Amino acid sequence: MKQIPKRSEVAPQDTWDLTDIFESDEAWRKEYDALNALTETLAAFQGKLSKSAKDLLSYFRLQDELTVRMSELYGYASCKGDEDTGNSYYQDLRGKAMSTVVALSTASAFAVPEIMSIPDGTLDAFYKEEPELETYRRSLYVIRRRAAHILSPECEALLAAAGEMADAPDNIGSTLRNAELKFPNVTDPDGNVRQLTGGSFVPLLENPDQNFRKVVFETYYNRLGEFQNTIAATLNGQFKQLIFFADARKYCSTLEAALDSHEIPTEVYTNLIEAVHQNLDKMYRYVALRKKMLGVEEVHIYDVYTPIVADAANEISFEQAKETVLEALHVLGDDYVALLKEGFEHRWIDVYENEGKRGGAYSSGNAFPHPYVLLNHKDNLDSMFTLAHEMGHALHSYHSCKYQPVSTSDYVIFVAEVASTVNEVLLMRHLLGKTTDNKQRAYLINHFLDQFKGTIYRQTMFAEFEMEMGKMAESGMSLTADALNEKYYALNKLYFGPDMVMDDGIKLEWARIPHFFYNYYVFQYATGFSAAVAIANRILTEGEPAVKDYKKFLSGGSSTDPISLLKIAGVDMSSPKPVNDALSLFGELIGELESMEL
Repeated sequence: MKQIPKRSEVAPQDTWDLTDIFESDEAWRKEYDALNALTETLAAFQGKLSKSAKDLLSYFRLQDELTVRMSELYGYASCKGDEDTGNSYYQDLRGKAMSTVVALSTASAFAVPEIMSIPDGTLDAFYKEEPELETYRRSLYVIRRRAAHILSPECEALLAAAGEMADAPDNIGSTLRNAELKFPNVTDPDGNVRQLTGGSFVPLLENPDQNFRKVVFETYYNRLGEFQNTIAATLNGQFKQLIFFADARKYCSTLEAALDSHEIPTEVYTNLIEAVHQNLDKMYRYVALRKKMLGVEEVHIYDVYTPIVADAANEISFEQAKETVLEALHVLGDDYVALLKEGFEHRWIDVYENEGKRGGAYSSGNAFPHPYVLLNHKDNLDSMFTLAHEMGHALHSYHSCKYQPVSTSDYVIFVAEVASTVNEVLLMRHLLGKTTDNKQRAYLINHFLDQFKGTIYRQTMFAEFEMEMGKMAESGMSLTADALNEKYYALNKLYFGPDMVMDDGIKLEWARIPHFFYNYYVFQYATGFSAAVAIANRILTEGEPAVKDYKKFLSGGSSTDPISLLKIAGVDMSSPKPVNDALSLFGELIGELESMEL
């Protein structure tokens, strides 16, 4: 068995180079001390922002400086901490960086109420008096646009104080799922005892033996069912606190309150659900195809994860993955490819697993001085797609930070998954375009179909369930386990259709999904994927004009609302068209797999 190396044993060229941020830990500590000393500088602006254009401009300039410096301080400590989560020195640095973030945030807590209190006429005069304030017009608008939902300073202080208490349902649910809920072991077809956990559940359901999949499924949900009333109570508490804050801020619903913070109309959410409903026929075809290709008499809900095409994957080294990604993304232009190469060659990426390294993959989001990407690369197809995905995030951050003022260089979650998924779609289309082997092509199509199934259909079903929970709670109903089971089971029947045997345990799946505590978050996976498919298709069919528009989007940061940003790239997420178009492609791919001789 291949040993996982210690951090000290990893070749330097396979690690990220954090000296681009700080030359040494000592340099980091000097900056840490310097930033903590600035809390008094921030606090000195209190009472001045609504009285002086000059002070308002100076405050925003200071905030820009702090944004960059705090991004570097926390980015370095966080990346160092993720290299080896058992290294207490860097965990301490991360904690110190977070305490600095909190201290600076606390020191500037006065700013929003003061900015809100500036009369429109006074602010207009400020712009004339200090023309450089125009740089911050968008920031000022974002603060002031929610004036109808901001309360008196006393009430705002009370709501802020309630914030930690409001996190209790999520914290309790997370503790139960991750620390206390244990499952019985299961024995696989080869006689090996396998540990069943929240993390191993889906990988075990990928096993080719249907009887084993059934055992895994029933063992998991029988155990989860013992805690269903407790988990339902935490979700009931979650929606009670969402209702409390929505009512306090004079919103009509918890959904409106959640989406308004990111300037997203509720119609975007409901349009998504409606569009997916109108395309359920394609999901039903997919289920029928899965049944046929698995060669089973009945297709059960525990059969949705096992591959329907035999593994045709070749080993793909990291060097090969980089070359293929560069080839696939060449359609985005020489400048985009040059940036990818810069990231590859100048150690923006921490490539391989080592003992204690954080799992998964991410792009740091910190693009000062440039982004960093953490991988745990394996030599397979999934890891190649992960590389394309995370570099999509990284170059989105790079473009936004390069072309936007600091105050609008960040972007909201609604658009965050678009650039990463555009890269994945372009990579998939590139691979399909050059693959002639039927088995390999079927393997790739299956990989792509699973993305549609898991990202558009599944996340939309989650979004619909979350919306229904909100409506139930807002009408005065308690979110009991029985009520949630009934609603969730009915949605599964609707989304999977007549060919799927709906096993009883699936009614409890809601109890294992942490995203239901994320406040109407999951719909953005489906909208982001749909937007990305539309953008990638436009790039491949229209070429340079589409690429030019896409780069304007990448460079947009938060310079306007997310719906307007996506319109720059040629996608209107206020209409159902992008979802319909994406699912039309899903249908075409199903048709190709249906007609293949394997």
